[in-house]
Amino acid sequence: MLSVRKRGQLTGHNAAIFALGSDATEQSFLSGAGDGWVVRWDLDSPETGRLIAKVETQIFSLFYLPESERVVVGNMNGGIHWVDLNDPEQTRNIAHHQKGIYDLIRVGDHLYSAGGGGMLTRWSVPETRSLESLQLTNQSLRALDYSPQRHELVVGASDNTIYLLDADTLTIKHQQQQAHDNSVFTVRYHPDGQHLLSGGRDAHLRIWTIDDQGLHPVAAHPAHWFTINSIAIDPRGRWFATGSRDKTIKIWDAKTFELRKVLETARDGCHVNSVNRLYWSPYRDELISCSDDRSMIIWEVKEE
Repeated sequence: MLSVRKRGQLTGHNAAIFALGSDATEQSFLSGAGDGWVVRWDLDSPETGRLIAKVETQIFSLFYLPESERVVVGNMNGGIHWVDLNDPEQTRNIAHHQKGIYDLIRVGDHLYSAGGGGMLTRWSVPETRSLESLQLTNQSLRALDYSPQRHELVVGASDNTIYLLDADTLTIKHQQQQAHDNSVFTVRYHPDGQHLLSGGRDAHLRIWTIDDQGLHPVAAHPAHWFTINSIAIDPRGRWFATGSRDKTIKIWDAKTFELRKVLETARDGCHVNSVNRLYWSPYRDELISCSDDRSMIIWEVKEE
């Protein structure tokens, strides 16, 4: 039996929270929100967060760079902020994408940004500058992930398409058109390297197998009532979670892809507004969710 316990609800942001990510230590994590704040939280004493950086507009995405103690922040207007945590006044804001930056991911010395104008950009982490951009579509790029087994990037887009790209050349290896009936909002490679999970505005969770010919549908679950905004995978590969605009979180078996648990507002104390992002911490394997309700919830997930 899967047991999920709400361990705490964190408040402090003054607007909807859109971004969660790793930090300098496993026991801490970062959040970014519509108030422009980047806040550090400690899972051992989560009651109080610490404001570590502030930008002038809404934060849609963030990524921590440990070797330089920087946080890269993507804002709602397409700007990339390279925040030096030791000297925040020296933060560089590069106006780059046409619209919001919905996701950031790192592969080696490169950072990739997904923009609302349909452009994917590769950045040099050591030089904090853009190297090249690829216009994939004229609609928003909503989500990114990387497969080390396949050395491949996956991009979910609002043109209903999932793109698979070679991580070195950015050559498009495969386009899965009409992957969802509406925008593809979230994509995650399964730890086995042979499956891909995707969620969309059509509220469906789709499971795909991957080979050299591309993506092949395995299952399509009408998982939620509204948009699936985020998918997070347990660090040990046992489960994955989906978070939705319908205010619920669902936890699935990563081997069988069967639904194991539903977390709701009334019964479980889940969020009262849209669940925007999920982050599964490697520290105690706790699941963290954030919402339009300006709060984050820490969930303890265990098999009993």
